[in-house]
Amino acid sequence: MKYKCIIFDCDGILVDSEEISNYVLIQMANEVGIEIKMEYALENFAGKSLKYCFEHIEKRIRKPLPNTFEKEYRNRTFSAFKTDLKSIEGIYKLLNQISIPFCVGSSGPIEKIRLNLTTTNLIEKFENRIFSSYEIGSWKPNPEIFEYAAKKMGFEPNECAIIEDSLAGVKAGIKGGFDVFGLANDKNKTELKKEGANVFFGMNELYELLN
Repeated sequence: MKYKCIIFDCDGILVDSEEISNYVLIQMANEVGIEIKMEYALENFAGKSLKYCFEHIEKRIRKPLPNTFEKEYRNRTFSAFKTDLKSIEGIYKLLNQISIPFCVGSSGPIEKIRLNLTTTNLIEKFENRIFSSYEIGSWKPNPEIFEYAAKKMGFEPNECAIIEDSLAGVKAGIKGGFDVFGLANDKNKTELKKEGANVFFGMNELYELLN
């Protein structure tokens, strides 16, 4: 394999959590007075920090969110993950094929990443190799989370591949000097490619691309 290490995003790459998270956010946004559609949420919130998402909503409603908003969001999403969360199709097979070190580099908090990986039976693949933006206080599209993960794994950026699905994540990887592979769909493929990602459409394609 060309690379010495692979850094996976979590939401949308390992676990199919983006729609669950955004569904809860849409519900709660509606409760504070703004109507948001799923397509809008996925386009504007995917891969972004929760702080960014909340500030976006505050700008739309022109007032601060309730102090309990984040806690309620965490509670609702964690409950939904426990019952509805599934792994991304083909990820188990891909991870079993990879013989080099790999890890998670995610914008989410450690407890959320661990819950998601445990629920989908992926935790044993990533134990002690989970790196969160909350550890370093820097979120995508800043590159620091990927730089931090690479350093912790013992590799330089040019030795690592980043696997992402969001525009923010792709931008972060490219800024950090990594090769980035973007899991795309028909709506975002052009945008991800424009930012510098090697675009693919399913985990069954990725192993060949990495080689």
